[in-house]
Amino acid sequence: MTEAPGVLETPAPQAVALRRTPLYAFHLRHHALMVPFAGWEMPLHYGSIVDEHRAVRSSVGLFDVSHMGILSVRGASAPALLSRRTTANASNIVPGQCRYTFLLDAAGAIVDDLILTRVDKGQGEAPPGFVVVPNAARAGKIRDLLHEHRRPDTEVESHNDEVAILAVQGPESRATLERLFGWSLRGLAPFHAGYFRWTRESPAENAGVLEDDPFPHPLQEHALVSRTGYTGELGFELFVRGAAADDIAERLVASGTRPCGLGARDTLRLEKGYLLSGQDFHEDRTPLEAGQDRFVEFDHPFVGRDALSKQKETGVAVRLVGLTLTDPAAIPRHGQAILSGSQPVGRVTSGGFSPTLQRGIALGYVTTHPAPDSAPMAIDIRGRPVAATVVPLPFVPNRPPHLK
Repeated sequence: MTEAPGVLETPAPQAVALRRTPLYAFHLRHHALMVPFAGWEMPLHYGSIVDEHRAVRSSVGLFDVSHMGILSVRGASAPALLSRRTTANASNIVPGQCRYTFLLDAAGAIVDDLILTRVDKGQGEAPPGFVVVPNAARAGKIRDLLHEHRRPDTEVESHNDEVAILAVQGPESRATLERLFGWSLRGLAPFHAGYFRWTRESPAENAGVLEDDPFPHPLQEHALVSRTGYTGELGFELFVRGAAADDIAERLVASGTRPCGLGARDTLRLEKGYLLSGQDFHEDRTPLEAGQDRFVEFDHPFVGRDALSKQKETGVAVRLVGLTLTDPAAIPRHGQAILSGSQPVGRVTSGGFSPTLQRGIALGYVTTHPAPDSAPMAIDIRGRPVAATVVPLPFVPNRPPHLK
């Protein structure tokens, strides 16, 4: 889930004052190229997008993702609220579990993708508590929607002013964090989270706990650590006190972690076929058209369910596909036409150069008649059709489970 330029089109200039994350001074010290993005001033790269991309695929990289929405939803009817407003049956999310999901409009179109994490202990009289992370450009809208539809027993709060998110990603991410902070992360399964103390206790004593408050005090003694990310590699996202973020980032870099910007974040997610809010959907595509059926739980009522049920019965008229270009010098970009023969059958939503495959790759929606898998395809790049092949996603295979 989430956003980043690089493969993305250059963000348009913004008239409003840009927000800055707690790591702004860190970015300047490490010579980042800062760009406006979704209302924030963010690092595009620290010198080389390709080098940062390769560092994450081979070792470990650090991303500042504090621009993402950081919401808490807490109260007796919090699971009912999130179930009603997303495609996840939040009542089935157990304490410590994370869930990738979609918030839809009544027509079934994706308003945003987000991650729900249940962080309460699940015992005693304390109400259920969730951390909800939407995309930066949609954070205000998602907060307002949840607040509008909540019951009086449930609170919806934003925590961007006091909490930062550091994404530590790559095959060496777990070893790096364990070495620096004494955490025992091997028992943290994919899409699970826990609170870890900022003390060098023995790993057996620092294996993660749950709290009844989603952001206790806020995070004076703990970091909320989730085994999630946007790169397809082993990785963790650390929710920490904003005031502590700079020191933590410097400790990570001193240990050999490479600082990475939004450009590498985008090339990494594209290689894995992950959707980009505002490009691969913009309140114009449904999860079924985007090939995300597995994240739609039809076992509960939610906004957009009727529209999706009908679409599931009739079939989709367009669907998201992955395309690789046969000409290694050609680079596809957002908005370019996808052709079958000489006829346009869709448009590129995300496209760029894959550092791993050393060629252009693209995501785009194409009509389902004729079936795109059986027809020769091309992408119109500045008036020249460049042959393309429809391939299964992800473009770059995931690592075997025993290596993650």
